[in-house]
Amino acid sequence: MSAGVNARVSAARVLDVVLHRGRSLKATLAAALPALEDPRDRALVEAIVMCALRQRARFDAALAQWVAKPLEARDHELRALLLAGFAQLEIGLPAHAAVAASVDAARALGRPHQAGLVNAVLRRAQREGLPQAGSETAWPAWLAQRIRDDWPAQAEAIFAGSAQEAPMWLRVNRRLQARDAYAAQLHDAGIATQVSPALADALRLDTALPVHELPAFDTGAASVQDGSAQAVADALAPPNGARVLDACAAPGGKAAHLAERDPTLRITALDVDARRVRRMQETFARIGLDIDTRTADALKPDAWWDGVPYDAILIDAPCSATGIVRRQPDILLHRREADIDALVDTQAKLLDAAWPLLAAGGVLLYATCSILRAENAAQVDAFLARTPGARLEPLDDAFGRDTGSGHQRLPGDDGMDGFFYARLSKA
Repeated sequence: MSAGVNARVSAARVLDVVLHRGRSLKATLAAALPALEDPRDRALVEAIVMCALRQRARFDAALAQWVAKPLEARDHELRALLLAGFAQLEIGLPAHAAVAASVDAARALGRPHQAGLVNAVLRRAQREGLPQAGSETAWPAWLAQRIRDDWPAQAEAIFAGSAQEAPMWLRVNRRLQARDAYAAQLHDAGIATQVSPALADALRLDTALPVHELPAFDTGAASVQDGSAQAVADALAPPNGARVLDACAAPGGKAAHLAERDPTLRITALDVDARRVRRMQETFARIGLDIDTRTADALKPDAWWDGVPYDAILIDAPCSATGIVRRQPDILLHRREADIDALVDTQAKLLDAAWPLLAAGGVLLYATCSILRAENAAQVDAFLARTPGARLEPLDDAFGRDTGSGHQRLPGDDGMDGFFYARLSKA
């Protein structure tokens, strides 16, 4: 099997597992990509899969129009291969190569009897172009309605923006060099960047690159982190030398950013999952940071807290992730309505568990990558109502729309992910 055909087979199998077997995209890609030796093939598979999932509503509309009989369960792998074929045309691969390799992939998948169908459908897509379909149709009906209820004027933009490819944001490690100096290195390497006036350490690449192509990435010069996540450091803004708790820290980007900005901070980074903690430790080691990293449950501080209050606490809470659908499009496949109530309950418990650990005069930043009011503004309102001495601190419009109980950035605002920030102080 040629490398090109192997890549299409891999993309189809990843899509089949994610679409039809309920596996997470991140885990499935992590298992599949190492089998491809060439990093260009790995990048191609990831690009195909991401496009197919983001544009699933349009691609399924094409299948409904162009395939006479609805595909049955035994043809799930064929559906995945056709979606992968559409994605190749969408991302601008040469049509003849995309069609030929996809037809050969059908044979390699043990479907020689369907190779003609793959050829015919992809040739039609090449001739006629893929049909348009409302991006909302990719969302579960219950979740689309929540978006409409919470953001009636912005709902269409949210659905459309969540179906688009996200730019690649870098966080430059200011301990090693200034942002402008690293931007010059990238320019010399032929990599164009943009700066955001609101983010002191950020560079934006409109076209994503494999990290091995970034100068000095392996030695910690830069990290991949969306602009909205980088804004957390500005929203928390701990004083020099502060004792800081990152209560739900994995994969560690926000704790690392805080430490890069101020090496005098005494940071404790917690996560309940030991595997995620190991990956977090690897991240800190690559950047050259010595951060107190622990496998511990923020909901059970009696098991790990030493009794010394923290000057600043970050709760980047587990959430519906509705603000990052463009980066994790399988969220729309796996999220269930009952998940929201369970997440809201966990978020409230995290706030209540962390608050006693905060020193008088300290600040707690509550953040999520959700755009649902139940997890954000309503969560903060409920916490303030039940917590004497808690006060909402003002943030400016650089953090998004003022909801009255925190600031909300919606997907695509200033090229960033959807994110919520609420800064709380303790009397």
